[in-house]
Amino acid sequence: MARHLVTSALPYINGIKHLGNMVGSMLPADVYSRYLRQRGHDVLYICATDEHGTPAELAAKEAGLSVAEFCAQAHDAQKAVYDGFELAFDYFGRSSSQQTREITQHFARKLNENGFIEERAIRQVYSPVDGRFLPDRYVEGTCPHCGYDKARGDQCEHCTRVLDPTDLLHPRSAISGSTELEVRETKHLFLLQSKLQAEVEAWIDAVSEQWPHLSTSIARKWLTEGLHDRAITRDLDWGVPVPADTWPELAAEGKVFYVWFDAPIAYIGATKEWADAARDGETRDWKSWWYEADDVRYTEFMAKDNVPFHTVMFPATELGVREPWKMVDFVKGFNWLTYYGGKFSTSQKRGVFTDAALEILPADYWRYFLIANAPESDDSSFTWEHFTATVNKDLADTLGNFVNRVLSFSRKRFGDEVPAGRAAGEAEAKLGEQIAHLLAEYEEHMEALQFRKAAAALRALWSAGNSYLEEKAPWLEIKTDADGAALTLRTAMNLIHLYAVVSEPFIPATAAAMRGAFAPENDTATWVTAEQAKALDAVTAGTAFTVPPVLFAKITEEDLESYRERFGGAPDA
Repeated sequence: MARHLVTSALPYINGIKHLGNMVGSMLPADVYSRYLRQRGHDVLYICATDEHGTPAELAAKEAGLSVAEFCAQAHDAQKAVYDGFELAFDYFGRSSSQQTREITQHFARKLNENGFIEERAIRQVYSPVDGRFLPDRYVEGTCPHCGYDKARGDQCEHCTRVLDPTDLLHPRSAISGSTELEVRETKHLFLLQSKLQAEVEAWIDAVSEQWPHLSTSIARKWLTEGLHDRAITRDLDWGVPVPADTWPELAAEGKVFYVWFDAPIAYIGATKEWADAARDGETRDWKSWWYEADDVRYTEFMAKDNVPFHTVMFPATELGVREPWKMVDFVKGFNWLTYYGGKFSTSQKRGVFTDAALEILPADYWRYFLIANAPESDDSSFTWEHFTATVNKDLADTLGNFVNRVLSFSRKRFGDEVPAGRAAGEAEAKLGEQIAHLLAEYEEHMEALQFRKAAAALRALWSAGNSYLEEKAPWLEIKTDADGAALTLRTAMNLIHLYAVVSEPFIPATAAAMRGAFAPENDTATWVTAEQAKALDAVTAGTAFTVPPVLFAKITEEDLESYRERFGGAPDA
């Protein structure tokens, strides 16, 4: 059985992330990791804050803090939000760690030894007002491809095209706003991606057949346009330093590596952080996950703007190192989640941000909605009206009401233990077959990382319980056939237990509450087999149970109006 390494795109350190960022990387990675663990796989889910580059320096300057102090505080703030969303990272590290620094410098040295790094003199934007060279994100201007007037010097947020600062029209300093910019000569290190193109193409051909169309189309678009040699150093005060033993002149000038060179390496660095954080005699072998790791299946999760770096640039780096580092097996790319058709934007603070989301409602409301509407095949739109309808129908009515009515009615008529009643009959056998079929569908979609389809299958499992309950109608059945009503309720309670087990990847807190309603002996099940789904007998007669508080409160029209008022509704509203 393969070991599963899972990473999600590193969230930038410059502020709390929005819901689009959550559904485009970390949340689906968490859902998948939880599922794999339940199925008995050895899983390592690694993430970290992305702390280098101009966003960190600019945000620290705005906050009036040193970059190191700002990043430490921001890391803890982000981690608190992710804990609130119950993201079960095995480790959530920092790209500024000593481990990432050492591995990044090792990669750079090896690339240089193998002839894939070259020192070149280039002409770069210089700001006399600021008294410094301006790295890519310190330059803003108009994108020459789409005309977006807030494009950054590394990438246009609007059309996602990768840029150089000198490509921008009407450039200005992001520090001072000065347009009195000059172009001066300076030296930088270049990764010779052009020499690695054929190897990257061959690798893509070998591994990408099962990738989503979004991931393969972006990778092949870049390859078709041709890989260009790219500068991998910048003039910044904060970052992984160029090693002085290899490039003494550049090190003396304070050059650091480009954030997109060291950020993917931080997956490896964070794994070493995880190993180094072991305590109480525990040993963790980080290197077997990354080096000569033939038994590891590596899955990456990211939004589409990150796909080029993970399918082309980082693979080129790994190939050029000429060492057996683990390369990705499956790239799960996502489109955008929009806010009423417009982009969520960290920089422009538009849309619902993750900390505010948790102030309004518990994490499971958000986890379920976001995964059930994940932007897989196309962009999807968040609206408060859609969110409310989904919560009220799927979570409150279909699941929450089923649990409450079954347990409340059984306690009222049969007491605080699961009633016995007669043996299962034709209706229960039919239900068991249906549940086993739906469970197989759910498993199939989860294995294929088709999250919207998996959510639909999970919802169908919940709906099957409601259909059975309506068909048997124990509130009427009990008037003439108490044993039949007891059987119906016992079967429904077994459905609740099954829902608790299989819903855990989506709604872990609610799953724990459902499972905690029962106290069966030796309840150690991590998943439900097809035979167990058909039998529906995990919770036996006589098992004590309690009625949990309401699992999901309905969102009222008053709630909806308050959300619209706080965050904004439809543009024409």
